[in-house]
Amino acid sequence: MDFKILKKSKLSRARLGFLETSHGVVETPCLVPVATQAVVKTLDSEEAHETKSQILIANTFHLHLKPGEKIVEKAGGLHKFMNWRKPLMTDSGGYQVFSLGFGRDYEVGKVLKFFPGKKGEAIKEGQQPQHIKIGLDGVIFRSPINGDELFLGPKESIKIQEKLGADIIFAFDECTAPLADLKYVKKSLERTHNWAKICLKARSKRTKQAMFGIVQGSRFKALREESSKFIDSLGFEGYGIGGDLGTNKQTTKKILDWTMPNLNEKKPRHLLGIGYLEDMEMIIKSGVDLFDCTVPTHYARRGIAFTSQGKLDLKDKKFFKKNEALDKGCVCKICLNYKKDYISHLLRAGEITALKLITFHNLWYFNTFVEELRTKIKNGKM
Repeated sequence: MDFKILKKSKLSRARLGFLETSHGVVETPCLVPVATQAVVKTLDSEEAHETKSQILIANTFHLHLKPGEKIVEKAGGLHKFMNWRKPLMTDSGGYQVFSLGFGRDYEVGKVLKFFPGKKGEAIKEGQQPQHIKIGLDGVIFRSPINGDELFLGPKESIKIQEKLGADIIFAFDECTAPLADLKYVKKSLERTHNWAKICLKARSKRTKQAMFGIVQGSRFKALREESSKFIDSLGFEGYGIGGDLGTNKQTTKKILDWTMPNLNEKKPRHLLGIGYLEDMEMIIKSGVDLFDCTVPTHYARRGIAFTSQGKLDLKDKKFFKKNEALDKGCVCKICLNYKKDYISHLLRAGEITALKLITFHNLWYFNTFVEELRTKIKNGKM
């Protein structure tokens, strides 16, 4: 992997760059659509490419469960398995430590969008989630498929990701919950840092994959600074900024401000799991190069289209009377060929093609939005 910074903003930490892998070049800043099970839900790989998506991220935990990394490896790796010719990432499974653990117990997410869950309940040092067990060497899960016990640690995660064969892989970490107290996060950070060192030792000497180390530390300034300095010192090819990012946008910005100055500016920075439209300018100004998010695809499968006029709930029967494009200013193939009344009809009739049409449009819309932000950086306006 090669990363080059083409332009730095004089107004913020934003920068334009090229990230090159053996499967092509990614212009940064860039949205990374989520392909959890080696697919962008409802789209085939050619359609995902047509939405202007440059790089995708697949999920290590779920691909380990099905079909299994050996099957993917036998097929020639993820690129051939899913017929995706451009760059690919795989996460480490660290997010599932949160989502299947305290995230599930407390009904919370990484950010304010899903707060506050069960109020007033802090997660304390030594506390374990109900459905998984976090230890020094890794995490014991229960398979959501058959309930079997499943162990995933840093060595296991890296070996799985090597078999999957993505261009960029991530170190195994614990994504902390936003309700964890200082003592819990401090202990968790020790684990994550130890796992980061094990991940580097576990990687094959023959691999061409780039590995990103993940900065944790929750909403605590001292821990974020400590983690960013430590992860930077280990020599990863890039960085992931993970964990919970506070209970509001102001805290998220502070976390990025605490983190970025301690990371080698010549290496790419990936913000894990964040990417609402209203967040993008702030996170890019903070110096983020890549960010993955399920918003465009998740909302699409619930009938929500993103447009220059705001979010449209196409399940609403009022759209039966709208014989017009989803967005008059959009030139994606959906807006050029289909109307709101038709897509609304498909949704209300339970036809799955509606989900494909909205997913395509939303990804095109998000990718175009990021393109416009890159142009603003280029023109010195951001």
